[in-house]
Amino acid sequence: MAYESYVPVVGIIQSISDMDGDCCTQKVTLQTNSGIVNFIVSPDTVIVECIRLSRGMRVAAFYDSSLPVPLIYPPQYQAQMMTTLGWNQSIMLNYFDEDLLATDNSLKINLGDTTYVTTLNGQPYYCNPGGHALLVYYTNTTRSIPPQTTPEEIVVLCK
Repeated sequence: MAYESYVPVVGIIQSISDMDGDCCTQKVTLQTNSGIVNFIVSPDTVIVECIRLSRGMRVAAFYDSSLPVPLIYPPQYQAQMMTTLGWNQSIMLNYFDEDLLATDNSLKINLGDTTYVTTLNGQPYYCNPGGHALLVYYTNTTRSIPPQTTPEEIVVLCK
């Protein structure tokens, strides 16, 4: 997958419905800070840790900004990946080098004893997560440049 063009949208699930009788594809409506956004969740959408989505959950839905989208309101995107978030949790999807610095210098990761590192399918990851695209779940950052954090969880998106 080409994660470089993935854009996150964070919001609360307002509704989940099937797509015109297609029970394998669903429309998930999110309430975001900017308004309503619809996501199409297909069998190809990656749901991190295979969590069952439900109304009221706070989620981050990622869409591929390199794909065309219909010019409709509310906006509607094909969900490439979705994950649940805690109420005060932030998320970042980026490539991190061996020193755990994001390629755009937007975040530096400090691994802690309580940082849970897994692969996309939920298996423990015992190596250095640097040198991969990482999905980073965190709450606080320093005010330094780049901001630093000790995340609660890291999902390594192995190539």
